[in-house]
Amino acid sequence: MERFVLTDAQWAKMEPHCLGKPADPGRSGSDNRRFIEALLWIVRTGSPWRDLPAFFGSWNTVFKRYRDWVKADVFIRLFEACSDEPDMEYAMVDATIVKVHRHGQGAKGGPQSQAIGRSKGGMTTKILALTDALGNLVRFVLLPGQRFDTVGVAPLIDGVCFGGLIADKAFDSNTIIADLNERGARIVISQHSRRTFPLPLDKELYKWRHLIENFFCKLKEFKRIAMRADKTDQSFAAFINLAAAVINSR
Repeated sequence: MERFVLTDAQWAKMEPHCLGKPADPGRSGSDNRRFIEALLWIVRTGSPWRDLPAFFGSWNTVFKRYRDWVKADVFIRLFEACSDEPDMEYAMVDATIVKVHRHGQGAKGGPQSQAIGRSKGGMTTKILALTDALGNLVRFVLLPGQRFDTVGVAPLIDGVCFGGLIADKAFDSNTIIADLNERGARIVISQHSRRTFPLPLDKELYKWRHLIENFFCKLKEFKRIAMRADKTDQSFAAFINLAAAVINSR
């Protein structure tokens, strides 16, 4: 294997948050960096676990270790470690749809328990993301593909302070606007034509919304995210956190 993803600077941020360090109780990991590279190979190529190159070790061992890390919320900590202090002068919110591969279906409880729903594109999941003013991911939530974008905004922005919110007309909701007014945040949301008294829109500031679109483009370069192959939200979200950790620290 000659092509790797992590730089030395990125690994320096991740290493203290990995399980299996010599100082940790239990068995030490033989090579945590190679393990992370194995996961990045999976999420970058979209390949099945069984196709993992032998260089990374037994695919089943890597998979079981991955699931242990998912349950321990390690990937959330890796994302946080690789993300600088966000620039919250403005925040941006948007959603993107990903198709669900048939291998991503069949979890216990059915699709309805795993943010998978039937929309025009078939079985899909929606990634609703909040980025800072630079287009770096702050947090995200998963929704079934047929759900309205607006239903995930409240938990997405809960406890987050920002000076203003930039969004397209899918987020032109009286509830969201009332929340922003209560916060004293500036509203830069494209308005529906049906509004009797549309709010003024700063068109120059609105143009910066392309930064969150750019983030989604970078995220979907990771093929296992562009087409969901993970049965559970927990596993799918872990891969999003890992990919976003790499993107935010480039």
